[in-house]
Amino acid sequence: MTSLPDIGDLNKARERISDAVHRTPTVSSRTLSELIGHPVHLKCENLQKTGSFKVRGALNRILDLDDEARARGVVTISAGNHAQAVAWAATRTGISSTVVMNAKASPTKARATEGYGGEVILQGTIFEAFDLALEVAETRGLTFLHAFDDPLIVAGQGTLGFEIIEDVPNASTVVVPIGGGGLISGVALAIASLSPDTRVFGVEPDGACAMIQSLKKGEAVTLDHVDTVADGLGAPMAGNLNYEIVKRHVEDVVLVSDTEIRHAMALILARAKLLVEPAGAAAVAALLAGKIPVSKGPVVAVLSGGNVDMDRLPDLLAGTARPV
Repeated sequence: MTSLPDIGDLNKARERISDAVHRTPTVSSRTLSELIGHPVHLKCENLQKTGSFKVRGALNRILDLDDEARARGVVTISAGNHAQAVAWAATRTGISSTVVMNAKASPTKARATEGYGGEVILQGTIFEAFDLALEVAETRGLTFLHAFDDPLIVAGQGTLGFEIIEDVPNASTVVVPIGGGGLISGVALAIASLSPDTRVFGVEPDGACAMIQSLKKGEAVTLDHVDTVADGLGAPMAGNLNYEIVKRHVEDVVLVSDTEIRHAMALILARAKLLVEPAGAAAVAALLAGKIPVSKGPVVAVLSGGNVDMDRLPDLLAGTARPV
């Protein structure tokens, strides 16, 4: 197995990317605090470059490429947020990028990826798109950038953990959404080093729970099927590296339903005045549903992204209960 990144790798990532990415705000929410019974803070990665935390890892990974690899360019597979991040980071550093997205990927995210300078290939299912990306890497001689199972990606995402502890140094609990596990593994490593008494919990949609299944089986698994409104959390697998970190440093991983995600999304918009995509609402959904055992505060929920397909927004919010 690839060796796990350490605090030195996270510090190096921060030095590399800090002048290019936002130090996103951490804001308090009175409404959520009253509902949860403890002070709740929201880490607003929906306000990050390209609309999600993904730029942290993508830029760190690309900046590590040697001159030969940069000259050839990069390729990746993504449902949308990593796609945009790679395209943005590649263009910023003057290299070419190709992004394979499954045929049902968000048109909004595909257009944004092209807008950031990436070549987009829309084809197949999630599984077929992954295989195609590897094929493109081989045939074109491009460097394949994994969205989460990569120590440099993890180290980049871990810079978010530094900011959480700096902004809320007495945080008792941090809640992080999980797709493949890149974000939570980076955040968990940072918090384990800086604030070991702070508990880290992960949240997965019940239609894409690869990390929970991995923890049950004792090894990283690949799902046969993914079905969730939160496409940003729809990775069909848990990364091997990410699984190892979660197993060591994350207290528990819980499930939320699509309905719970949609209700959280509506409440965040109505009360915090923040527009997040379904994936970005998962941590708050778990708190509202009472699935995170909060015994004391403060609590930090990571809003991982804000790339909402505006054409889908009415449907995403339709039928949600009137916010408290």
